[in-house]
Amino acid sequence: MMSTLVSYQMLTKDLSRSLERTASAPLVSRDSKYYLENIQNVKSIDDFLGDHRLYSFAMKAFGLEDMIYAKAYMRKVLTEGVDDSKSFANRLADKRFVEFTKTFNFARYGATTTVFSSTREGTVERYVRQQLEEDAGAQNEGVRLALYFARKAPELKSVYGILADRALLAVVQTALGIPQEAAAADIEVQAKMIEAKINFEDFKDPEKLDKFLQRYAAVYDAVNTPLTVSAPVLTLFGNSGQTAGMGVDLLMSLQKIKTGL
Repeated sequence: MMSTLVSYQMLTKDLSRSLERTASAPLVSRDSKYYLENIQNVKSIDDFLGDHRLYSFAMKAFGLEDMIYAKAYMRKVLTEGVDDSKSFANRLADKRFVEFTKTFNFARYGATTTVFSSTREGTVERYVRQQLEEDAGAQNEGVRLALYFARKAPELKSVYGILADRALLAVVQTALGIPQEAAAADIEVQAKMIEAKINFEDFKDPEKLDKFLQRYAAVYDAVNTPLTVSAPVLTLFGNSGQTAGMGVDLLMSLQKIKTGL
């Protein structure tokens, strides 16, 4: 199997082309076409939830595929919106729901919600990116995690954004040589451990972010314990409380290596 580093570099060297290939795949193309042709007909939350194919497409686009079944839950999320700081979405620890509701903001915009480009083409772009990451993960989950981190890291404002996201944390643990067992420590201790080694502003610099992810990919391959395609890694993108990690001895031996950030 091609190394994580080489696979990641091949995909990101011309990311636009990689996304175009994914978008042109028959199933992705067909589902995207259906979505664009039908989202304009959605005028309410009932319409949205009533078209399962369209609703499922939107959920996957925002990384919420594991919650497609929970329509009553999503109805509450959408009905309360995000304008009130005490709304259901705003009270959830998982901020994917806020992101989703800001795009499908029926509580604020009502019947005009689906006229915005973010609800139409923007959602299709998100879907294609999600599919690219999933396709990469089918071959190498380390690549999927790297692509996910590349997408999310520039938006990070503090260490708590990493600690709240199992997939982001898995990348940081690997790149910095922090063993999984460190997750048992007090949250403030974990935060200080990561803050001592990361400058979050660097993630806004494409070159520095790429350098960090090249390091992650190299370490991921070096420890030679790739995550499987099934539950252990998929839980990083869902609701499981598990966090992927590497062997303690192997990771501790890597702690002295500089991150390059």
